[in-house]
Amino acid sequence: MHERASGARVAPGARATGRRRSAGRNGYNGFMPKPRRYTPEHAAAGLDAKFPEIETWPNQFPGYEIVIDDPEFTSVCPKTGLPDFGVITLRYQPDKACLELKSYKEYLQSYRTLGIFQENVVNQVLEDVVRWAKPVWAEVKGDFRPRGGISTTVVARWPRAKNLRRP
Repeated sequence: MHERASGARVAPGARATGRRRSAGRNGYNGFMPKPRRYTPEHAAAGLDAKFPEIETWPNQFPGYEIVIDDPEFTSVCPKTGLPDFGVITLRYQPDKACLELKSYKEYLQSYRTLGIFQENVVNQVLEDVVRWAKPVWAEVKGDFRPRGGISTTVVARWPRAKNLRRP
């Protein structure tokens, strides 16, 4: 920014015509940059991260369900850099292995500073739980807190439908 003789500030590259620009329909006044579009890089952000192993221990009983909540989950929006807050709930039926809770907690904490979309968080957690515990079935639900007046709930289940494939 630089100042005009009148003391008014002018954005770099703006014309110093002495006239003020009025805000258009969307509030854009010519001095603020236009919002960036979402890119394929935004969409894939975080999916190539190296996540820690989730440890397991041998299951002793058949046919029951485990529910694990993380009410203080955080990650980062890859586009805006703003934090995302939510509750991650994992429901699964163990087969031969159960998730070790401290290890799972440390796994979820690895998202704290990671730029990744909320939808990708839920699906990545599901894939990693299935990789390490090999459950009979599993469901991951992400209930994300409002930002800008909108909240998001994402649910992913395993086994996945046969005709659905990851791009």
